[in-house]
Amino acid sequence: MRKFILIVIPVVLIAAAAGIGVIWDQAGRAPGPAIEVTEPGTVGRIGELVLVVETPRGALNALEVSIEQNGASLPVFDLADGEPAALEREGANRLVLRQALGRDRFESLVHGTATIVATGVRPVLFGYRETETTIEHEFEVNLRPPLLGVQSQFHYINHGGSEVVVYRVTPPDAVSGVRVGEREYPGFPAAGAGIEGADPSLHVAFIALLWNQSLETPISVFARDALGNEGTATFAYRTFAQQFRESRINLSDGFFRQVVPAILQNSPDFPVDDPTDLLASYLSINGDMRRENDAYIASLAEQTSPEILWQGPFRQLINTAVQSGFADQRDYYYEGEVVDEQTHLGFDLASTAAAPVLAANGGRVVHAGWLGIYGNCVIVDHGMGLQSLYAHLSSIDVIEGDLVELDAQLGRSGATGLAGGDHLHFTMLLNGNAVTPIDWWSAQWIEDRILRKFREAEPLAAAP
Repeated sequence: MRKFILIVIPVVLIAAAAGIGVIWDQAGRAPGPAIEVTEPGTVGRIGELVLVVETPRGALNALEVSIEQNGASLPVFDLADGEPAALEREGANRLVLRQALGRDRFESLVHGTATIVATGVRPVLFGYRETETTIEHEFEVNLRPPLLGVQSQFHYINHGGSEVVVYRVTPPDAVSGVRVGEREYPGFPAAGAGIEGADPSLHVAFIALLWNQSLETPISVFARDALGNEGTATFAYRTFAQQFRESRINLSDGFFRQVVPAILQNSPDFPVDDPTDLLASYLSINGDMRRENDAYIASLAEQTSPEILWQGPFRQLINTAVQSGFADQRDYYYEGEVVDEQTHLGFDLASTAAAPVLAANGGRVVHAGWLGIYGNCVIVDHGMGLQSLYAHLSSIDVIEGDLVELDAQLGRSGATGLAGGDHLHFTMLLNGNAVTPIDWWSAQWIEDRILRKFREAEPLAAAP
């Protein structure tokens, strides 16, 4: 009996070992994690890798991702580097890796084909063994910038004034416009300017050389495609100096009592340390609130129409005298001392108290209500980044979204906001930047600087 038992035990052990060997061998043949690259198809200056891993319970021991191009290997991601947070869990078994790709991240990428190589390792047999998967995903690197060509000629820009540029961009859906220094002015399809026969590549951009920019500021056309590739083109232009006035504004306690409490009452979210300190409150309003208001005004440029909504020259409010001009450099005095400096970016126009304020041209109202230093204010969008502002009104007769024609009544003049007396503060805006209205009030300027360029573009509209 003992001999039988001694014989059976080795047999059992051999069988058990064989069974374990089978299990071990089968575990080694288990499939590795399922890996799929869903993006990119093409990258340029920018791009994104989207890699999906399917593995039981999301268990993953290793994941290495690299780009191979022309014999070089560029590491993209390695789970061993301690970046598990980069893997987003989507469900019980699914992990997603998102990483930036493109020339901006990998400077050695060149135009052509490249391959993503990804290797993933998952645990099997309670972690005693591992299985892996390696996949390859081919994609294109496109570093060709959009093509640009300026069509218009004779660009003359007054300091603080405006101009228009007609240009062609390929592909037509690239984000494009004109860059003046660090400022960008968006381009719009030329069909929206009424240029007959304009194909999608022909664009129009209204631009400005701001009062606080140098006459030597570089100006160029730009275009960026969806891959981040950017092209630029220069063109001929001339800039002309303008003389901006300097003026002295005398402040008084009576003026503070007139304007400060009303502004603060209508601006409950604006912080001041001590509302009873009228000088300090005024300086905060004239500086910090002014900047906040101007930032809001600039944001309204995003609401502009892609089509021109105006016709002919803009109209100065009738029977008004100019009290202050555009880009006046103001020194503010209190009790004989300079306490502040600001630039007046508009025209102050005065006639009679509560005079009807009329739209300077056709457009759509994008703001109608209180606006800090501007008091009761209306802003009208005229399309393609051009807007007009009417401030210090005593009453408002329109609401946001109203379509208005030339001479439509917007409200009545007043002394709300930072106004010392009844008048209209009027200015023109290009992409949220204040420009002199003088250009836009001139029929000759409209004809020579804008309409002529549009007519000259028509024979070229359908040209390749």
